[in-house]
Amino acid sequence: MRGDKRMTSLVPWRGGGLDHWIGSPFSSELWDPLGFGSRDWRRGRDDDVSAVALASVDWREIDNAHIIRADLPGVRKEDVKVQVEDGNILQISGEKTKEKEESGERWQRIERQRGSFLRRLRLPENANTEEINCALENGVLTVTVPKKEATSTRSDVKQIDIA
Repeated sequence: MRGDKRMTSLVPWRGGGLDHWIGSPFSSELWDPLGFGSRDWRRGRDDDVSAVALASVDWREIDNAHIIRADLPGVRKEDVKVQVEDGNILQISGEKTKEKEESGERWQRIERQRGSFLRRLRLPENANTEEINCALENGVLTVTVPKKEATSTRSDVKQIDIA
């Protein structure tokens, strides 16, 4: 079935070549020497301590708010904390708990992540941290940070004629 394109389309491409064995100079690990953002850092480990990771986020700005989304699959609402520290640091943290194991079970493979996660983002000056809203739906945390109303720096504009 080697030439069967239907089979190969089901298998995700994970890269290849020598980079798999010796590493790539262009990989994110170069910029993350401790491996906290790398999924490979936890591969093959069973202990919960190894699952400490940074939560990946998307941040977009619209006219009246900043919208921050974090993928948190399998994390329950009560296991997530969203806080503002020092007036403008948004912190998203929590823990994906380990499933209850039944005695006599024999696991063949454990790939799903579990353990603690943490992400801190510095909010801009126009963020209204008093009105932040959060929702966790289908494994995606959405944090809406409204913008403060723009205050004009010029209260009065006076036209000056040129002579």
